[in-house]
Amino acid sequence: LLPFRDSTFLNHLITVFRPRVDPLIVVLGHHAAQIAPSLEVQAGAVKVIVNANYKQGMLTSLQAGLGAVPLEASAIMFTLVDHPAVRPETIDRLIEEFQTGGSALAVPRYGERRGHPVILSRSVAGEVLALPPESSAKEVIRSHQGETLFLDADDPGVLCDVDLPSDYQALLGDRGAVSNP
Repeated sequence: LLPFRDSTFLNHLITVFRPRVDPLIVVLGHHAAQIAPSLEVQAGAVKVIVNANYKQGMLTSLQAGLGAVPLEASAIMFTLVDHPAVRPETIDRLIEEFQTGGSALAVPRYGERRGHPVILSRSVAGEVLALPPESSAKEVIRSHQGETLFLDADDPGVLCDVDLPSDYQALLGDRGAVSNP
């Protein structure tokens, strides 16, 4: 719920992803009851899933979201709420390249560093769903490195990970990132 670009992290991401992803699934865990009412969406525009197992780790939230994706979906894009600064045009390029590339995964890079969002084929998503809670999706992603499309993007937002107050302050220092600090 941190402020970002006249919105919050979560609502900004919903605004960016909604025209590009269908269905758009938001997974809530800790403080779900407080966060859900803050979602600025039209009825039916976002499917909200509550991960009751969030205390078991981040993978369980990803698995909850993957489990809610319709079976006919051939690919799934996911991101973390603490990566709010990715540019919409980067997402568009990632989707376009994935659709034409025949890869199992698509991952944006800035410089040599990998970022978010990530696109998984349905088969790779199945492997992530099969992982035990103490595992990491990175294990599956790394195992498919040879089948991964790496999109070199001129977008530092793919790396912008806000885990600490200092990370948030650095994001606020990015001119134009936050209108109302």
